[in-house]
Amino acid sequence: MIKRRCASVLLVSALSPAVVKAWMHWADVRVFYLGPLVHSAIDNPEGFTGELQSALDVQSWRLCVGDAVWLRNQMVAPVTEELVFRGAMLPMLVSCTGPTAAIFMAPLFFGVAHFHHIAEQRRLHKDSMSVILLVSVIQFSYTTVFGAFTAFIFMRTGHVVGPMLCHSFCNSQGLPDISSALQHPQRSALLFSYLMGVLLFLVLLFPLTDPFLYGSIPICSLAVPAASVC
Repeated sequence: MIKRRCASVLLVSALSPAVVKAWMHWADVRVFYLGPLVHSAIDNPEGFTGELQSALDVQSWRLCVGDAVWLRNQMVAPVTEELVFRGAMLPMLVSCTGPTAAIFMAPLFFGVAHFHHIAEQRRLHKDSMSVILLVSVIQFSYTTVFGAFTAFIFMRTGHVVGPMLCHSFCNSQGLPDISSALQHPQRSALLFSYLMGVLLFLVLLFPLTDPFLYGSIPICSLAVPAASVC
């Protein structure tokens, strides 16, 4: 019994730092979504407990894994897009343009890659061409901003897992529904949560992506000379 306990403690002690290290850079994007997460919990009759139970429900996860759209949005797209636009493209750009320019150039390719939805919407005949173009421009804007964020994470940490997790989580959450929060009976609490999420995101952005925490050479060091983003 004592031997088993010792073995269990040693195993957990050995694995826990690796788990914390792998998921640390994902924490900041979850803080950014503090407002939507609180909003969802308030609207749930069972509150935060209900949200947690829903997130841990095995049957719900089984349904998700069997859904092709969910697999595309939460697994295939985050993995493939981050490997291409961050893992493969960013290091090449850094060595040519420097880290700051690369952070803002790589996401442009990522944003343009989403214009294929124009053809999809035209085929479905759901909206007029002007509406489709407007939606595509908006999508290009926020995917470019998001791409700059994940490029920054990859640049600082040297790991592509963080951008993949952030990508998957943001796909699951979508854009924050500010208009709904403004009309909510508890809008003061919700708006405070949204504001705190943004502030905490900005405050924790550099500390949680400190290259020292991840024990790897940051991608920004490929530039000559290494820039301040490192």
